[in-house]
Amino acid sequence: MRARGSAAALGLGLLALALSVRLAGYDASAALAALWQGAFGSWYALTSATLVRAVPLIIIGLGIALAFRGGALNIGADGQFYAGAIAATWVGLHVAARPAPIAIVAVLAAATLAGMAWIAVPVLLKFRFGVLEVISTLLLNFVAEALVSLMVQGPLQERQHIYPQSDSIAEAARLPVLPGTRLHAGFALALVTAVVVWHLFARTYWGFKLRAVGAGARAAEISGRIDARRISVVALLGSGALAGLAGGVEVSGVSYALFQNLSPGYGFTAIAVALLARLHPLGVVATGILFGALEAGAGAMQRDAGVPAVAVYVVEAVVILVVLLVDVGQRRAPLKTNAPAIRLPA
Repeated sequence: MRARGSAAALGLGLLALALSVRLAGYDASAALAALWQGAFGSWYALTSATLVRAVPLIIIGLGIALAFRGGALNIGADGQFYAGAIAATWVGLHVAARPAPIAIVAVLAAATLAGMAWIAVPVLLKFRFGVLEVISTLLLNFVAEALVSLMVQGPLQERQHIYPQSDSIAEAARLPVLPGTRLHAGFALALVTAVVVWHLFARTYWGFKLRAVGAGARAAEISGRIDARRISVVALLGSGALAGLAGGVEVSGVSYALFQNLSPGYGFTAIAVALLARLHPLGVVATGILFGALEAGAGAMQRDAGVPAVAVYVVEAVVILVVLLVDVGQRRAPLKTNAPAIRLPA
């Protein structure tokens, strides 16, 4: 049932894209063909565009799934991504003398801790002062963007002080790349992370408690004697850590430097990725690749068919709306049982 709902959401999203392109006066078939060619038309397009764009979506999507499974709404993954990118850049500029394995681990560890530290503020605000994490995490996105601007025009600006960006990180801090492509080892890390999160959800007692708290925190506390507060704290911190890790992977595997607008909205797109996967970690891999294909194909669609790349956001919006509507419908549907009907005597 859930797989059909996700497929229907995707199909409606693509249909909405085709209709909107048609209504705007463009050739819908040419636009969709260009979208496909830009995403899957060649080995290079697949490995150097689609999969590269999918990496941060998968990692952040796993973090979103972790938070949502525990009933916590982390809307600030973009901010945590930027926090991780800043930390990764700073460490990457200071590990030139270290062996590559140590340098890479240091960069990714710093990014992970930075993402966790960034979300620690909303966690404190929620459990100490009752501030909803939806509000605090969202607002911290803007703070993180301003912090990046400050860094690339101040402490981390490149040596010539001309461009608003940092110097390139050390060669030792860069992730290995598949020869002939732009695909880096971050993709393998994303797959491993997905398996770990799946095991955590499906095969551990903590994962059971996480699902119980997400289904009903009060019921979990009363019936299962589960510390819902602690579970939510760990889920949010883990979500922020994964978003920060994504920022470190982006710096060490793609950009090699920090600059403004490093994230084209990965944090928000990852919400659609997690929702379409129904918060299933292995499903996040598939939907992350799908949305990576949309992002990669959008450029080709604009270049070859003249359709603005932002048109792909129509698909993302429709996917989110349809998935949410399906979930609401399933929750409101009456329970079906096989018990025979009871007939009252006349």
